Amino acid sequence: MVEQVTPDLLKTVHAHAPSKWPEVRLQQLALAGRLKIPFTTGLLLGLGETMADWQESLTAIARSHRQWHHIQEVILQPHQPGQSQTKSLPSCHGKTLRQAVQIARDILPADITIQIPPNLVVSDLALLNCIAAGASDLGGIGPIDEVNPTYGHRRRESMAELLQTQGWTLRQRLPVYEQYDSWLPQRLQAAVHHHRLKLHAAA
Repeated sequence: MVEQVTPDLLKTVHAHAPSKWPEVRLQQLALAGRLKIPFTTGLLLGLGETMADWQESLTAIARSHRQWHHIQEVILQPHQPGQSQTKSLPSCHGKTLRQAVQIARDILPADITIQIPPNLVVSDLALLNCIAAGASDLGGIGPIDEVNPTYGHRRRESMAELLQTQGWTLRQRLPVYEQYDSWLPQRLQAAVHHHRLKLHAAA
């Protein structure tokens, strides 16, 4: 996760986390591109950054992708209060989150998918608005969120029903997007192709 490229967060929430220095995170993006690794990155929203910071961070991600063509999706992860944090920060939700999605869709190349973690979006309406604004991936929908264990995942059945109210369909996908299959080792390509056939048959 790029999280945010603004150095201002190094004075606050990232003050003692050298791995979160913006130049380190952007270097990771470049290395993944050079190595032809299909990459997922993202922004954390609601850490004290500004809307201009969002734009700067998304622009940096887009610039890296235009050079290496390796970023398959960008997660927009809204901050929600957790049990272990030592400082209280406001959550990022509703219109603010939808605006972040709109900004991301305007800045990012069209071949980068935008992901929203549905367990961190409390309101059904807010989730639908984010999808309408350009988010088309809901990440992993499993029994537990290892990063945010306080916020359990929504049930797949209820997610599917909610999406159907807008004419959308919930579909499974593999961790690597199909356009990057040729970047995988040959033996892995065969296994991935087999699983893709099963997913297409079940769709």
